[in-house]
Amino acid sequence: MVSKVKILFWLLFLPAFAFVPGDKASVPLLAKWVITKGCTLHVVGSTNINTFSCSIEEYCHPDTIIVYKNGDKAQNLPVAGSLSLNIAAFDCHNTYMTKDLRKTLKAEDFPVMHIRFLTLNKLPDFRIAQDTVTGLVAIELAGVTKQFDMNYRFYMDSQKIIHLEGSRTITFTDFNLVPPSKLGGMIKAKDKLDVGFLLNMKVLDL
Repeated sequence: MVSKVKILFWLLFLPAFAFVPGDKASVPLLAKWVITKGCTLHVVGSTNINTFSCSIEEYCHPDTIIVYKNGDKAQNLPVAGSLSLNIAAFDCHNTYMTKDLRKTLKAEDFPVMHIRFLTLNKLPDFRIAQDTVTGLVAIELAGVTKQFDMNYRFYMDSQKIIHLEGSRTITFTDFNLVPPSKLGGMIKAKDKLDVGFLLNMKVLDL
């Protein structure tokens, strides 16, 4: 028979155990945005001879980005949402460079690049012309996942479309990749890549 002491224990402490702090389903929402058409991602790099630019145009998957409330004002706001980008969609506007980049990024073994949004330092203020926000993202590329601080610029147009511009410098070696080279190493890409993306979003009712 269960003792009265045990029954009292469960009555007192079960409600606390039932709430899991990491469970976003129980956390109030601050914002909910759905990605619309016209989104792009681009990378800019350089070799010992010139620069190159590669992009993925017209990313238009209807992904949703959700910003959650945080009870601790000193902490960043949790975010849920991600982009899944097909490496084979990268176009460097040069057949050989496109082929080399896809090979360097191991497109055959890891065909998708993931960008997962993790935090924002604040909710953007759309009452002003534009607002600068920072956040943490996790980028998964060629089987390696790294977290980075990201710089964002938010603004809303007259049609109530939210434009989110994000930028970050990464390196090939961040993901255990070797920068591509040609002609026995005479032409070699530098390690640094400037990554940027533009997302167009609409507000969803909470």
